[in-house]
Amino acid sequence: MLTAVVLTGAVAAIQLTPLEWRYGLIVFLTCVAWIMSGWSLKEGLSGVEWVTVPLPLVLYTAGIGFFFILLPAHWLWRTLVLLLFGVGQYALLLTANIFSVAAIRTIALFRAASAVGFVMTLVTGFLLYDTILSFRLPFWANGVGVAAISFLLLLSALWSVELPEQLSAKIYSYSAGLAGVVGILALAIAFWPVSLAVASLFLTTALYVCLGLAQHHFSDRLFTRTIWEYVTVGMVVLVTMLATAGWGG
Repeated sequence: MLTAVVLTGAVAAIQLTPLEWRYGLIVFLTCVAWIMSGWSLKEGLSGVEWVTVPLPLVLYTAGIGFFFILLPAHWLWRTLVLLLFGVGQYALLLTANIFSVAAIRTIALFRAASAVGFVMTLVTGFLLYDTILSFRLPFWANGVGVAAISFLLLLSALWSVELPEQLSAKIYSYSAGLAGVVGILALAIAFWPVSLAVASLFLTTALYVCLGLAQHHFSDRLFTRTIWEYVTVGMVVLVTMLATAGWGG
């Protein structure tokens, strides 16, 4: 709880500083988030868990921090985002605690933690994708940035399926391959006449499909019906995006 409160207060305080300082301060806060989350969970962390368990909290801190800078200067929007950050950080800390302490990893707790982790991975992905695309970088830079963020998100999420003591070649290869897919889609969408929010939502949907299918595969529950469910969601979002794009503008 203390970690979530301190980080939320820090995010709010950073917005009171000059704009040119904020990006550097968010990077610094991201490092602080890693230290604080590691300190909060130190009793249950060992080996690779020092990387995989705090990583979602760190990425979420960066996502909210950078996204906050893009928000309109209105107290309501800022209050809602700060509330989202505080609740999200606390939920991630609880989830990380379940993942790190094998003694309390009952089926009910583990399933709940996995569900929360999945949702927060998507939320973090949207925030960071939106941030990257908002810089209006060259198309290749968008692809590289989105692929890098996707790799980190997928690495932690795929590790959480079985919680192995080491990151296997399978986890690395699937994370890299699926991150490459999302990165390629980021390259393509740079040429599509869609808004920033729609583009970010499309990439988040791609992450949803890739991560969902991969996690089911890792847990040996990837059935034909499951594949069609994820593919259908992806196709609906793609068709909707194409239908609403301003091709004639």
